[in-house]
Amino acid sequence: MSKKYLYYIFLISIVINSCSEKEEKLKDRVKIGFSTSSEIFLQERWKRDISIFTSSANELDADVIFSKSTDNRNDQISEILYLLKQDIDVLVVIPRDKNNLVDVIKKANDKGIPVLSYDRLINGVPLAGYVSFDNQEVGKYMAKALLSSAPTGNYIIVNGSIYDNNSFEVNLGIHKILDPQVESGKIKIVEEIWLNEWSYDEAFMLLNNIFENRVDIDAISGANDMMAQAAIKVLSERRLAGEITVVGQDADLAACQSIISGTQMMTVYKPIQKLAKRAAQVAVSLGKNQEVEPDMYINNQSEKSIPYYIENPIPVTKENMMEVIVQDSFHSENDIYVGL
Repeated sequence: MSKKYLYYIFLISIVINSCSEKEEKLKDRVKIGFSTSSEIFLQERWKRDISIFTSSANELDADVIFSKSTDNRNDQISEILYLLKQDIDVLVVIPRDKNNLVDVIKKANDKGIPVLSYDRLINGVPLAGYVSFDNQEVGKYMAKALLSSAPTGNYIIVNGSIYDNNSFEVNLGIHKILDPQVESGKIKIVEEIWLNEWSYDEAFMLLNNIFENRVDIDAISGANDMMAQAAIKVLSERRLAGEITVVGQDADLAACQSIISGTQMMTVYKPIQKLAKRAAQVAVSLGKNQEVEPDMYINNQSEKSIPYYIENPIPVTKENMMEVIVQDSFHSENDIYVGL
């Protein structure tokens, strides 16, 4: 065998080994399927979640395949089925509807693909985990703020989408604080609204209808800051903004500006950076078949308790805006105080 021939064999072996090493490295990368729906992008916060989750996953040597469904609730089922065919190691889902994903999540479970529910809980089927905030605590903070400003009087509660489990958790927290005051006769919940969607327009329409018939309202709990802004718009049209206590959650920029101007009393800040980073860490670990110790377990109406990875919310008022929102770089001081 000639030296030239041996040399070619040597080069070929190097190329083959190099390709094999690259293939092994690619196999080592976790592939995450991420399912969401277009409706979440109507809310300011979700773009942050997606961006931080993706960059955090990439830093952990994971790739993320996104699939965004339309506003049709059943469309998310088709999108998840698509992701299950993409050789993913783990599936992360922000459910459009808490109840209608049971069958498709069972398919993921049957394929041995762990499913992580992100900030909205999927009901009725076992999950590998759930990453979210303490949503009952969110509701408690909102109710306590209302009572501190309006210890007596008439209250309106605007709840979130009936298809989102968080709406019910926040509502439960609100009622744990307000119900004793209702029973004592100090306050009266004169209207309690449940929204079909997380919709500014729907909230505005329903609140506007209420104020067409009565204005003797002392406090309004908005399901989130977008709903709080709808309430402020209704009040502004009647020159009542700032006279009736309004609260919300998410620390949207408009809400922070309203708090400084005095038309919204408080919001609940949910540190998205911590949540999204932790979700990425949990997802990558699940994709590697590694166990992750949860903070607690939660019931999702399935036969198993779901590992719950929980982050804590923070109430924000005019007094701690700089300390919480600005120092955490969620919004800049210039953006919040612009024109004020």
